[in-house]
Parts: sequence; structure tokens; C-alpha cells
Amino acid sequence: MTTTTFAPATELIRAERLTANLGAELFDVDLAEVARDDALFAEFHALLLRHKVLFVRDQPISRADHVALAERFGTLEDHPVLGCDPDHPGLVRIYKDLDSPPEHYENAFHCDATWRQNPPMGSVLRCVEGPAVGGDTIWVDMVAAYERLPENVKERIAGLRARHSIESTFGAAMPPERRAELHQRFPDAEHPVVRIHPETGEKALFVNSFTTHFTNFHTPENVRFGIDYAPGAADLLQYLISQATIPEFQVRWRWTPNSFAIWDNRHTQHYAVQDYFPGVRRMERAGIAGDRPF
Repeated sequence: MTTTTFAPATELIRAERLTANLGAELFDVDLAEVARDDALFAEFHALLLRHKVLFVRDQPISRADHVALAERFGTLEDHPVLGCDPDHPGLVRIYKDLDSPPEHYENAFHCDATWRQNPPMGSVLRCVEGPAVGGDTIWVDMVAAYERLPENVKERIAGLRARHSIESTFGAAMPPERRAELHQRFPDAEHPVVRIHPETGEKALFVNSFTTHFTNFHTPENVRFGIDYAPGAADLLQYLISQATIPEFQVRWRWTPNSFAIWDNRHTQHYAVQDYFPGVRRMERAGIAGDRPF
């Protein structure tokens, strides 16, 4: 197991753990104040590193304060497919209405935008409007997922790298010319299969639904004959991706209006459960630019 030293809590913010691995709900805190107060933000940041995803209810803060909180972590980034709030660049609108195109599904385990060369550090997500039932989101601790892998699998994936694609995911429903243009703007990114968190030093399994294939699997150590290549690599990749579906690594959050989730994208995945039709689900997300995985 990885030994990680976290900054000591100063107890400015009350946090209650939701599972043994990840997730904590915060109480008696105003996120607008966290955005403005250095001591509160330092405590908030420490809690995020410790719990990986933080949840807060009843936060009727302004969009400007939502953006300000996210900007305490770093520069915000837009999304090439999803629309942004016109008055707050970087605040992405994820609105699922009755007239939303059916191909705009959202139920896949993923880290946000790993098709970028520098995937996001994290996100601050608010529920603007939710359905009466359904529409939960699941987060997954990919540090725990890596640590619980069999040792022979850890040895096999050490040093492996993989491609992540927007073309084969967001671009799949587009006409060929638009898909090609999207790929030209965002060429496939190559990342390590096991990522080291830059702040905690933890190792995390770093493949998800944006991952298409390994880039350095086809070596004499792994392939005797050509027949070994496709099943060997594909089966291993699907096995690794499937680790996110294991309930022991998950926490599930029931949304209410003006509730927030703040997560570290570097060592979690998430899954928006699309079980609420004909309900409406409107979310707003501030995504925080990150660094190149290593």
C-alpha cells in the first residue's frame, strides 16, 4: 500500500467521510468565503487531497463565486463540444433537457478530458436543477483501484503507455469532416497507464473510457506471434478500465439544487447516471487546467 503524508487538518471546516476510500461531505461552510479566505482555502485544498472528492449542499452562491473558487486552484478551461456560460468563460453548461439529442449520453466511467495533452486538474460542479429521482453521480478512487491490483498485473503495466481520444468519443456521432477537424484540433494524447499524483505522490490507474489502446505493448516480451497482439493488449486494457466499476472503490452522490461536488481529476473517475428520463438535469462545471501526467 502507498504511504502518503497529508497536510494536517486545522478543523476550520467540518468534514464527514462518506466511504473508507474517498469522499467527504462538508458542513458549516460557505464556498464563496472559501474562494476569498486564504486560510479556509488552504484547509479546503488539504481536504480535497485527502478525500479526493468533496460534497457540499445548500450553496446558493453566484456564478462569479463559483468561478472564483475554481480559479483558486488554477486557470479554467473551456470545452470544445459542450457550451459555456456566455458571461463566465470556463463555466461549462451540462444541460440535459427533454430536447437533448439522444446521442449526448453521459453514462461512462471517465476522467475528464484525458484526450488533452494536459488533462484537467479537477472540477467544481454545481447542480442547478435536478430530477425528482435519479441523476446521481458516482466517483471512483483510482488510487485504491491501482493498489488492489494483483502484483503480477502491476508488474505487467509498469511502464505501459496508452492513447486517449476525443475523436472516437465526442466525435463519434459527428459527420466525418467534423470528426476529422476535431481530431486535428485535439490529436490523441499519450499518457502513462499508471499516473503519479504530483502533490501526494500516490500512484493511480489512469485509463478510462477515452482510452483506445496501448502504444508500447507490441514488444518481444509481450508478443510471440502476431496473434498475441490484439487479444493480449485489448483484454488487458478492458480489464484495467473495468476496475472503475467495482463498488468498493466508489462513492455515490444524490444531487439537490445548489449542491456542489469538487473533485481531483488526477486520481478519480466519475459516472453520471442517466436514469432520470423524462426528468431534467442541469449542471454547471468549472474545469481547472492541469499538467502533463507522468
